[in-house]
Amino acid sequence: MNICVFASGAGSNFNAILRSAEVGFLTSEVSLLITNNSGSGAAQIALDRGVECLHLSRKKFPELSETEYSNFFLNELTSRGVDFIVLCGYMKMVEPNVTEQYRNRIINIHPALLPSFGGKGMFGINVHRAVIENGVKVSGITVHFVDNEYDTGRIIFQKCCEVKGDDDEITLEAKIRKLEHMHYPEVIKKFEEGKVLVVGKRVIVS
Repeated sequence: MNICVFASGAGSNFNAILRSAEVGFLTSEVSLLITNNSGSGAAQIALDRGVECLHLSRKKFPELSETEYSNFFLNELTSRGVDFIVLCGYMKMVEPNVTEQYRNRIINIHPALLPSFGGKGMFGINVHRAVIENGVKVSGITVHFVDNEYDTGRIIFQKCCEVKGDDDEITLEAKIRKLEHMHYPEVIKKFEEGKVLVVGKRVIVS
């Protein structure tokens, strides 16, 4: 697969995916990073690792209508032969024509067990703080398809971890990040191997 990663922040999952490709666990090429934040850690990782990086933000193109910008965004992907998209802490809603064009080929990882603790504003440390404040004893990660709403796409994979009594949002974030780095490349590999099947509203992973 020719993979494009979308990221806005530090890029630790982006880095984990690149490492998995470098050691041969993944056979796909991560050829492109799209970020809405040119000063992000993810952008620096792309620069350091020789991955093409595009800074695409609606604010950069005020002369374009919504439709023109959406089409421009999609063309940046299709003109480069991208056939799979992986979101790694991307803080923007994906353009609707992109989710349509890449239906069942665009995925995201969320740092909680959806449908709990999802939706607008539920990202990063906000999620872990909410988990702690609600006294939840089990959290984890969810890998899901991306649609036109926040965190509502069909679930592909989940993994749990215990939330202990002495955990705070910082220690919980560290636990969740370990799960993300371990399992996100594994899910991508399932796609490489054709082991993710979508049947109606069901997702079957073998």
